[in-house]
Amino acid sequence: MVRLIAFDLEGTLVKSISSWVELHKKFGTWEKGREYAERFFSGEIGYVEWAELDASLWRGHTRDEIMEWANSVEYMDGAEELIAFLRDNDFKIAILSSGLMCLARRVGAELGVDYVYANELIFDEEGLVTGKVNPEVDFKSKGAILRDLKRELAPELTIAVGDGFNDISMFREADVAIAINPHEGVEGDHVVESLHEVGEIIRGLLD
Repeated sequence: MVRLIAFDLEGTLVKSISSWVELHKKFGTWEKGREYAERFFSGEIGYVEWAELDASLWRGHTRDEIMEWANSVEYMDGAEELIAFLRDNDFKIAILSSGLMCLARRVGAELGVDYVYANELIFDEEGLVTGKVNPEVDFKSKGAILRDLKRELAPELTIAVGDGFNDISMFREADVAIAINPHEGVEGDHVVESLHEVGEIIRGLLD
């Protein structure tokens, strides 16, 4: 018996809202980064181009600088307890983030998550940002990733938890969609304000 749950990361499991925005602010590149975001959302550029334009602004910064930020991000209240409960109840757990792998990998390792998908900054042999990105999770692909996991695992129950527009595609693939403090216009089967409420809903589903 296998159950599957997919989480968005930022704003859902951790208190960071956007790794891209937070690194822009750390490195003083947000003014240009905001311009690139506007070009993407207006349809002028595609996701991969947007990601690499952003990353190009950090070229020459070090892996250590990136990880200093990633290691500073705090968990949402109840995250560790919820993941432990899920692991005890036969869930395979996935993180699907359109943020950066440096944060997603850290969280996945600490919490014992089974699958971690996120976008990866490419570093050179000296550990410097090159401006290239491995864009594993574009703005619309979370649904496709979850669909592939369902095909692989054949779970009896699939749950998705997230807060943003890019989570809607995985909501559509799930049996149960839980929107946590959702952005305006984002809806799920359940709308909650905390991970404790997410846990209550899941306990109800398992009873």
